[in-house]
Amino acid sequence: MTNPARPVTPLGILAAKLEHIVQQAQSTSLSAPLKQAIEEAYHLASGLDPYLDRCTTPESAALAALAQKTQQEDWSRRFSDGETVRQLEQEMLSGHLEGQVLKMLIHMTKAKHVLEVGMFTGYSALAMAEALPEDGTLIACEVDPYVAAFAQQCFQSSPHGNKIKVAIGPALETMQQLADARETFDLVFVDADKKEYVDYFKLLLDSSLLTPNGFIVVDNTLFQGQPYLSNTHRTANGEAIAHFNQLVTADPRVEQVLLPVRDGVTIIRRI
Repeated sequence: MTNPARPVTPLGILAAKLEHIVQQAQSTSLSAPLKQAIEEAYHLASGLDPYLDRCTTPESAALAALAQKTQQEDWSRRFSDGETVRQLEQEMLSGHLEGQVLKMLIHMTKAKHVLEVGMFTGYSALAMAEALPEDGTLIACEVDPYVAAFAQQCFQSSPHGNKIKVAIGPALETMQQLADARETFDLVFVDADKKEYVDYFKLLLDSSLLTPNGFIVVDNTLFQGQPYLSNTHRTANGEAIAHFNQLVTADPRVEQVLLPVRDGVTIIRRI
């Protein structure tokens, strides 16, 4: 049975809060114009994501099947990475809109060699692989052997799955091994341990992993709105993202743009 996804993006959380306010407003003595304004605000927020999906090129059958399989999996179980225990959940899936953004970036940059830092069940990896040329390659770092096997099984149903190589182990270790081997990548997509984002960024800029004209794409850089909501309690991940955003903004070696796609996507270019 598929469990409904909980809201984890700033827009999704806003829409859920406004829905609750609309319900509460129905039983209060608020004026009719104010009730209408609240309801209009709710529809403005809740209608955007579905509209974006409708206006975006549909996902492939393989991506749709992967998303469905991810949603049907019981992620309430916990899996160990050897030192800590991670809670996996279906909301970690990149999803249709972000997948199409990544595919478009691959086409626009004409990338042939891609590194993904943090794969989960492989939606973003497969989306990017679909846009790679036939001789293109994608190395996906994933710390969890169960998730890696889950993704690899999904890749088998796609003609593009053979472009993906999964490297199981801590991402920083894998990245350092790739750097030592003088591997280079045209595009790097980061969606892993938020507390290690700064370390990923520094390694990419301080090594030859990123080609001179390469791009870094970073997921979750709005992290439920926590980085910019100073009046709320930040989680450890929210604090890590706020620190990462500040560090990137202050780094004279790069220029960047933060896009409000899903939970925030930052595109970074070395100057």
